[in-house]
Amino acid sequence: MKQSIKSQETKSRIFEAAKQILQENGYEALSIKHICEQAAVSNGSFYHHFKSKEDLLSYYIEEQPSVTQHLVELHTVEDLIRNIARVYIHYASYCMELGVAFISAYYNPKNQALNHDNRTLRAYPIITAEKLIEEAMAREIVWLQEPVQSVITDLRMIVIGNVFEWCVTEGNADLQANMQRSIRLYLSAVCRPFTS
Repeated sequence: MKQSIKSQETKSRIFEAAKQILQENGYEALSIKHICEQAAVSNGSFYHHFKSKEDLLSYYIEEQPSVTQHLVELHTVEDLIRNIARVYIHYASYCMELGVAFISAYYNPKNQALNHDNRTLRAYPIITAEKLIEEAMAREIVWLQEPVQSVITDLRMIVIGNVFEWCVTEGNADLQANMQRSIRLYLSAVCRPFTS
């Protein structure tokens, strides 16, 4: 228990150091050496917790508190759309907590954690959306006009677009409302009630 608390404190210290570097100097200044110096930890300690700086950034983006799965109702197409929108509104809220400077630096073309080919199973929002869609299809609630992976890719691009808009407006765009509107419009267009 004590070791677990100490480990979490070290992870938090590493993240806070990375967040401060990103906010003050941008993604270009974010190196493992710089993070370790700022957090007052060894390189070994960093690598004990994270594989790379991208893994560190992804961890805090993707390990957000999740929407409680057992509370999700899934009986209709509207349930599916509402629940996926809820997942991403929750993600938008978490982005807002981390702040424009951090998110602007995270959504950087040099950040290979954003490359879907490098995704881990930890990618909470997109994995949750995919599972919800697959469950709705398995229950014969919905059929898609596009393959599941195409829908997941489209959702990822919609989310990135909304986050980008929020970042370039310095947080003045209504990220949650924009996210909800665009995701609901898209899913309403591709999700159809299953008919036998």
